Amino acid sequence: MITVNDALTELFALAPAPEVEYVPLALAAGRSLLKPVYARLTQPPFDASSMDGYAIKRIEADLHAQFKVVGESAAGHGFEGVLGAGQAVRIFTGAPLPQGADLVVIQEEVELRGKVITLLEEQSGKSNIRPAGQDFAKGDEISAPRRLGPNDIALLASMNIAEVPVARKPVVALISTGDELVMPGETPKAGQIIASNTYGLKALLEANGAQVRVLPIARDTPSSLQTVFGLAQDADIIVTIGGASVGDHDLVGAVAAELGLERSFYKVAMRPGKPLMAGKLGNSVMIGLPGNPVSAMVCGHVFLLPMLRASLGFAPQAAVLHSAALAGPLQANGPREHYMRAQVSEGTIAPHPRQDSALLSVLNQTNALLVRPPNASALKAGDMVNYILL
Repeated sequence: MITVNDALTELFALAPAPEVEYVPLALAAGRSLLKPVYARLTQPPFDASSMDGYAIKRIEADLHAQFKVVGESAAGHGFEGVLGAGQAVRIFTGAPLPQGADLVVIQEEVELRGKVITLLEEQSGKSNIRPAGQDFAKGDEISAPRRLGPNDIALLASMNIAEVPVARKPVVALISTGDELVMPGETPKAGQIIASNTYGLKALLEANGAQVRVLPIARDTPSSLQTVFGLAQDADIIVTIGGASVGDHDLVGAVAAELGLERSFYKVAMRPGKPLMAGKLGNSVMIGLPGNPVSAMVCGHVFLLPMLRASLGFAPQAAVLHSAALAGPLQANGPREHYMRAQVSEGTIAPHPRQDSALLSVLNQTNALLVRPPNASALKAGDMVNYILL
């Protein structure tokens, strides 16, 4: 039995290496940028007006000074000439600043009569001009890796980047095992339950960048397991759920070994989630999760997501730990690292009173995993503890 940190180290060593693929910008949202990209132009590409008004020379901007309006500059249609002495150009927000101008007087501060404007206010403040390159310059970098959100997509578009180098989505094959399982929507017979783990893990992994395939339930026979493993052989990561313990019907480890599994570890000093195994099966990484639904989901957050992030080009790091004050006392922990379902609110954290690893309703009522180190001492209300945000 190994520690959580040692198990993560083994998983990072097994993790599929990130692979780059180029996708159209319109399909890049939510993907992981794998290589830096560089602006292909300067924005704005010219000095531009930030207001509607009149472009003039600042040196001439005396109170009550008058200027003849000699043209107009609008977005997409600039003024072609050069501004002369005593002249003004009507200008609109985003339009190019005429050559020779260095001040935009907002329209509320002038009086227009015919083709002549008169300044009604002192012009001692800002110029109302956005200089060329104020936003970014050609060659400016968007660094990688990063998960591309709407703001990133808008910036990439503004930089004139039409194709984006992202990490290929790792293909994860999910295999639920056990004669007791039926799919959602089916009617379970006596002694059967719904296969919930598969769908919870599918949602978790897809939300974090994986391409997930749900395979048929593998029954508790070597032939059924071999058949379903065969369907998963082209996946980057094979995740089995259940059948990884030591009961008479827990056949995953034995069948995987017969198929050539090079096992890296089996059993982790944690709760829930102790009967966890991992290794290399052909060209795939295989991870065997425990069958209890909360155990499987906890292992998804603690192990699968960090390994998935590494396969998307991010640094190999454990789940981010936050800290909060205990809402009440907490008894000493045993020899295994404990991931307690808990609720974080307004800077305090309270473990749920029920910690049974089969209770999905408890997991649904909480938003954090309070992490208790092995053999941790009893704590009192107000003591600080670490947690993983769900």
